[in-house]
Amino acid sequence: MLARLSTLILHLLGWKTKAELPQFKKYVLIGAPHTSNWDFVYTMLGLSSIGLRFNWAMKHTLFFWPLGHFFRAIGGIPVDRSRGSAFLKSIIELFHQRDRLILAISPEGTRDRAEYWKTGFYLLAVKAGVPVVLGAIDYSRKEITVGQVLLPSGNIDQDMQVIAEFYADKTGRHPELQGPVALKNKTGY
Repeated sequence: MLARLSTLILHLLGWKTKAELPQFKKYVLIGAPHTSNWDFVYTMLGLSSIGLRFNWAMKHTLFFWPLGHFFRAIGGIPVDRSRGSAFLKSIIELFHQRDRLILAISPEGTRDRAEYWKTGFYLLAVKAGVPVVLGAIDYSRKEITVGQVLLPSGNIDQDMQVIAEFYADKTGRHPELQGPVALKNKTGY
């Protein structure tokens, strides 16, 4: 029922979903570009339309009553950014404890322009032993894409080149806020 409703809403808004869901039960789903609060709404609709149940991380300060209960019910995991490595360890433990976990993360870490991506998504995938699945929200095509699988090689520079190729033709709601797919101290790919 939720999938049909989400599909209908997307259709009425002129959006479509293009997905080849991997058969893995556990993975890190990255989403980019992230330039607007609307990205969350369209992503929730898009992933719901294909029946994908997933978890996502958000600033812990937004999990206040009554929103906190709602966010947790739809897959939210509160993140205290000041506890950096403690969050990473707790999510790795979740991957080991659960039979199924799809964790959606925005590697840009902000809606503002970022000159490089945060590497937490990659470290998480490597340490948890799970693949990274690439997802995009492309406002120029009004399309939500999910599907390309990256099995982390351990060589982040090499893997970032593959990731950069996937996102090269994707456009955020506010293109001027869209930074390069790059690592800190790198010039981009």
